Amino acid sequence: MKKNLSIVLSAVTLTGWMACQEQPGVPSSTAPAKTTQGTAKIVATAAPAWSDMLLQDSGWIGADGIYCVPMDGVETAGSAAGKQTLFWFSDNIVGKVQGDTLHHEWGMAHNSIAFMDGDEPGKGKMNFYLHTDAQGQPLSIFEPNTPQTKPGDYYWLGDGFFNHALDSTIYIFGYRIMNIPDGGIYPFDDVGLTLIALPKGSKPPFKEQRQLDCPFFAKDSRGRGKLVFGSCVLANTRAAGAPKPDGFIYVYGVRGPFKELVVARVADSLFEKFGEWRFWDGKNWQPDMHNCAALANRVSNEMSVSFMEDGRVIAAYQLDGDSPDIVIRAGRTPAGPFEPVRKVWSTPEIYEDIDYYTYNAKAHPHLSRPGELLISYNVNSFDFAADIVQHPHHLRPRFFTVTYR
Repeated sequence: MKKNLSIVLSAVTLTGWMACQEQPGVPSSTAPAKTTQGTAKIVATAAPAWSDMLLQDSGWIGADGIYCVPMDGVETAGSAAGKQTLFWFSDNIVGKVQGDTLHHEWGMAHNSIAFMDGDEPGKGKMNFYLHTDAQGQPLSIFEPNTPQTKPGDYYWLGDGFFNHALDSTIYIFGYRIMNIPDGGIYPFDDVGLTLIALPKGSKPPFKEQRQLDCPFFAKDSRGRGKLVFGSCVLANTRAAGAPKPDGFIYVYGVRGPFKELVVARVADSLFEKFGEWRFWDGKNWQPDMHNCAALANRVSNEMSVSFMEDGRVIAAYQLDGDSPDIVIRAGRTPAGPFEPVRKVWSTPEIYEDIDYYTYNAKAHPHLSRPGELLISYNVNSFDFAADIVQHPHHLRPRFFTVTYR
């Protein structure tokens, strides 16, 4: 079976794996946090039950992208008990592991989904849906199908949310990726942005899905580099359980080589009306995405911004996209300002193998406890072709929790 290894390496390009420097005029992501010896209230703890839940020997073996949404749309911490969560993954491996070796008849799909019941992790709690062709080969759940799609395009999936105002539609951002022949070690590029809409009650493989070309993508934002929205979504609505709802959906993006965090917002009922979106320029919400103010920099292309119980927000991300350092930052509002960074975790997997790297940390608020964040991050290998066969279980998200109260 032919394996397109450039698919998995797309994670490196999308995270911008080269370390970035601070940019003048941007709120610092590396200002030292104040600490008090012996009275620490920010405590990080490994969550092996969550990590091991994704440890499988057959079928779905691993992936290097993960987001999720509660199927009732309530994002409040501690609200997942007794309800179902939809997960989606990018670049997943399907096959069989024998011992610590991946059987030669393995395959790869660009994305997949799974459902989990309740909020307690455990073996068998994650139910994966494997989409296959007539020969049993893995297929992606979501394939680009829009007017701007070109032959050969495929999706890397961004964040999403449950929109109560638009008939309980689930929206997921999809980055269109194109392979580039003879493009060197990373022969691919993201070339566009799509909004995937899953109608109320639809079931996998989501044949009723709609796909809309989304204009909030620019190869160069007026000399400041690539600008892409969809890295994380924050629903500030009463139905989502927001503590101080204003009726807007906040969509975050990443801009340029300094990996600046930017934000847009739109009323929940107008989410598909792209002309109604407004972008924060540091003072006002205005219609030009190229005028966005940088809220922070050195963020990861996959990250999270979620609410704390007091109405403030808390961002979680991997510094520079793929450094070992995972950080959190409190913000006064969804548009900031944000406090200095607090480093909460250093990923131990990078010491398991000289080629392993970690990236794209984010929190999953509704699966977290009050005053706590459940955070995942991805693990991959620069020697993917060898390590996926010899150590296939490395390619799966890992989890830890951070108590911040």
